[in-house]
Amino acid sequence: MSSEFIIRLAGQAVYTTLKASAPMLVIGLVIGLIVSIFQATTQIQEQTLAFVPKIVAVLLSILIFGPWILNTLVDFTYNLLNNLYKYIG
Repeated sequence: MSSEFIIRLAGQAVYTTLKASAPMLVIGLVIGLIVSIFQATTQIQEQTLAFVPKIVAVLLSILIFGPWILNTLVDFTYNLLNNLYKYIG
């Protein structure tokens, strides 16, 4: 195994992780921004108001995007294990 191969494999792993977590991160970011704007305009400084909507949104996004995330991770794992003979020799 060459160092370029290991770096490419690590890059693919990081890319797959980012791709799988992106829907939850984006939805959490958007909901957090909306709640922050709402808090700034109404001058409500309740901390639970910031966290509860984000938690609910992330859980709903996991339910919605769960099959796609699972498919992405299974594809990466399948490709990794299917090409295992290349990694050993």
